[in-house]
Amino acid sequence: MNSASIIGIDLGGTKCAVSVPEGAHDVREVARFATGTPEATLDRLFREVAALNLGPETAFGVSCGGPLNATRGLILSPPNLPGWDRIAICERLTSRFGGKAWLMNDANACALAEWQDGAGRGARNLIFLTMGTGMGAGLILDGRLYEGTTGDAGEVGHLRLAPDGPVGFGKAGSFEGFCSGGGIAQLARKRLGSYSGDTSLKRLPIDQVTARDLGLAAAEGDPLALAIWDEVGTRLGEALALLVDLLNPDCIVIGSIFARCERFLVPSMQTVLRREALGPSVQACRVVPTALGETIGSHAAVAIARYHLSIHPAP
Repeated sequence: MNSASIIGIDLGGTKCAVSVPEGAHDVREVARFATGTPEATLDRLFREVAALNLGPETAFGVSCGGPLNATRGLILSPPNLPGWDRIAICERLTSRFGGKAWLMNDANACALAEWQDGAGRGARNLIFLTMGTGMGAGLILDGRLYEGTTGDAGEVGHLRLAPDGPVGFGKAGSFEGFCSGGGIAQLARKRLGSYSGDTSLKRLPIDQVTARDLGLAAAEGDPLALAIWDEVGTRLGEALALLVDLLNPDCIVIGSIFARCERFLVPSMQTVLRREALGPSVQACRVVPTALGETIGSHAAVAIARYHLSIHPAP
């Protein structure tokens, strides 16, 4: 089966994208539409796939936020997909079109994408961190995706960094609490409530301040915003030190918020990482933003099929 037979499906809370490989390291998005109820979305998806007319040997890669049962190809009521309860997405695809289909959580799929096509090309041991609405990880260890005994490896957002702090993954003081979009917003609102200095953030309703607002304010030199990003960078460095000491990766790729706000995060992150982690391990590890940017979801879906077919693009 060659790469022309691969279809990637990125199933998100707001949009569904259908993509095909284009060359060794690129993809082409052939359709994008709003995600709705399972039946309405699948009906549109089937029409878009049928229009590609790729034949019975098609391989489907489906990237979706969890919880999932990837082994059985089941979507199990992800928070961002209301109504998608026990949807057998892989069986629905193969019964309609033949071929093979694989489902994978989006963090693992993004790790594969950055490893195959992005900032982690050539790495042997890679960690991908989502750092978006939540904080999750995909792990490439010894040149293979590591999913763990129950498929739950990489849930780094649940790691506790402090006895108390912003809540993420249902745990105060967690990595997700300090370093996800929702957690950063909590931190900003708390700091803003007790801040007596001048800050542009006070022009906003305190309960509506977001991580994006914090980034815009920091870009204008706002002292409170810069101090908060420094704190987030410190917590990021603490978590990276744990991961570097434990897994000794040669590359950590971080998405979303890190890619947009790298300049505010890196100074404190690097200071803590060098202080807390083993020196040789830190020196051997690159920490870089995602190279795939807004196309990472489409790359990720294609990467799932490539991985299961043992198709490894040249470095």
